[in-house]
Amino acid sequence: MSWARRMKSSQPSALVVNGRDNVATSLKTLKSGETVVLKVESSTVSVKLREGIIPGHKFAIANIRRGEHIVKFGEVIGGATADIQIGEHVHVHNVTSLHGRVDDSGGSPQPDDARG
Repeated sequence: MSWARRMKSSQPSALVVNGRDNVATSLKTLKSGETVVLKVESSTVSVKLREGIIPGHKFAIANIRRGEHIVKFGEVIGGATADIQIGEHVHVHNVTSLHGRVDDSGGSPQPDDARG
């Protein structure tokens, strides 16, 4: 096997940085039904994808209930707006920002409509 082929086959498909994370970040295009093997601290986790994931997007590595935090890189990045199952795409359709903003009327901070 050539060096380039060995390097390509050894590159991870997705990344989990912190043991607190409940999502992984895709490093390449992943197909629905594909099983992704991830290193999470000293453990190995296998996740069967429920849908295709493009590079840079997230998928759940644990079941996340509506209202629970989405944790990426060990940091809370948002809240689940719906129940999210392992292997499901985690993006604007099921995540909301938890950062407040001032509404246009000059009132108090409101939940941010931007999703991540």
